[in-house]
Amino acid sequence: MAPRLKKLSHLDRRGQARMKDVGKKPVTRREAVASARVQMQPATVRALKTNALAKGDALAVARVAGILAAKRTAELIPLCHPLPLDQVEVDFAFGRSEVRITARAKVSARTGVEMEALTAAAVAALAIYDMAKAIDRGMVITDLQLEKKSGGRSGTWVRGPGRKTRSRRG
Repeated sequence: MAPRLKKLSHLDRRGQARMKDVGKKPVTRREAVASARVQMQPATVRALKTNALAKGDALAVARVAGILAAKRTAELIPLCHPLPLDQVEVDFAFGRSEVRITARAKVSARTGVEMEALTAAAVAALAIYDMAKAIDRGMVITDLQLEKKSGGRSGTWVRGPGRKTRSRRG
């Protein structure tokens, strides 16, 4: 049996796009973690790790790009509410032929911060591509996904092993 889908809150009864009214929801502490990967040649990973790119410190640029993007998510995604972000972090981990990006966003607000974390991870990945494309145009940005969210009425959601998910309220 197929899972039952929830009603989409960004559509009205006629199927028209609308911005959800969150005015009556309580302000709660909310956090989201998203990730992305940039696959590349091992030599490109080494250049990033040693800050050997002609354009400069790609990771510093990507970190700032991700943070700025999170702050502007409502300008990029039409129905997102502007949020007064408390914190955005963007971190990097290296594999032999990839850079893994993790973005974390925190806010005390009436609506979630998932889109801000996802936007931060996506734009950080794009910035890495931009900074390193002169030496590796074959890079691939992949696996942009929400890893965890907490806060709000729906509680905590965590991506589990094998892309299964689990939720818990509270």
